[in-house]
Amino acid sequence: MSGCRAPAAASVITGLGVVSPLGNSFAEVAGNLLAGRSGVCEVAAASGAREGRQFAAPVTSIPQPTGPGSDDFASLGRLEQLCLSPAAAAFADAAVAATVPPERIGIVLGIGAEQLKAWELDFLAGGRRVFEPHRSETLVHRIARRLGIAGPAVAVAAACASSGYAMALGRTWLDAGHVDACLVGGCDILSPTAIAAFYNLRALSRRSDDPHKASRPFDRDRDGFVMAEGGAFFMLERRDAAARRGARAYGELAGVGMSSDAHHMVTPCSDPQEAARAITLALADAGLEPGDIDYINAHAAGTPVGDTAEAGAIRLAFGPAADTIPVSSTKSMSGHLVSGAAGFEAVACLAAMHHEAVPPTVNLDAVDPACALDHVPHMARPHRVRVAASNSFGFGGANLCLVIRQAA
Repeated sequence: MSGCRAPAAASVITGLGVVSPLGNSFAEVAGNLLAGRSGVCEVAAASGAREGRQFAAPVTSIPQPTGPGSDDFASLGRLEQLCLSPAAAAFADAAVAATVPPERIGIVLGIGAEQLKAWELDFLAGGRRVFEPHRSETLVHRIARRLGIAGPAVAVAAACASSGYAMALGRTWLDAGHVDACLVGGCDILSPTAIAAFYNLRALSRRSDDPHKASRPFDRDRDGFVMAEGGAFFMLERRDAAARRGARAYGELAGVGMSSDAHHMVTPCSDPQEAARAITLALADAGLEPGDIDYINAHAAGTPVGDTAEAGAIRLAFGPAADTIPVSSTKSMSGHLVSGAAGFEAVACLAAMHHEAVPPTVNLDAVDPACALDHVPHMARPHRVRVAASNSFGFGGANLCLVIRQAA
């Protein structure tokens, strides 16, 4: 039996926190997603911006957390606030501190280019941290210290799949017995440098008419994604342990699949094999067949090449079932949260389960024939969702699929 792996113990989500362009609670985010509301708006163009009008999906308010480490929240930088607020909310929501020792609680933060973003914001505010990098403590360790988490703490970077990789690693730690609970998720900010970089890569939409119409995944007239910010965090626990302490479970992280095609630093691979393999591995990890999936939350950000590649991967992985499984991209409403995207889209999957409705892809006026699937355009579709698959495909070929199932 060499090479075989025992099935992972069931990991359930017992705490949830979110700060996003579509709201700062599970109920608010779910309501806005299912109503088809957009969080994209016109924002002030950064210095040196090449477009007269700039669209993005900002977070308009960041709730101050209660409990440990919240006294000086207002003095923290925006990046730390956007991470700490949902992380503290998920930690408090799960109420693990009363029964799980601090050294048995871990934390995995999904974030890319953390120090560059922190230095940039500090420099723009007149600071000098970029010239004194040795004084910088990593964000994941600051959050762990504030929340009283004494177990393993690590940050992972996998581009747009970062927060999903964080969820996958936390589940692995639980399965291996390294921790009894693990806080997982990710966040990102609207950084002037990042916006300029994605603009120069021609990854951002150039539309300048209506901000609500700019993000158009799978649409024939799509021309790039819209940058967003925010974060989502979850507390993961083994199902049996959560049941013993009477914890509520939002859902189960039932399957994880990962692959890497290493095709290009920023251009998705036109061959769908590796992206499809991540989906197939996630289904196998969950012990499911393609027809068992009730909803696919697509990574689809609205780039011409990326959306076509993902549609091909879905058709390859799901076969004939791809014609009947509802597919939507919530980035059409939220914009692209980059490092926080996979976590936010896991929230969207849980919303679909709890409300028995699939959130729509707004702005999908004319489906690109190369992206033909069972799309849900404009309006939510009533549909019982017991199991959802959520794709995240990051720059550099970091392919990830999460399978999320209703809690037993």
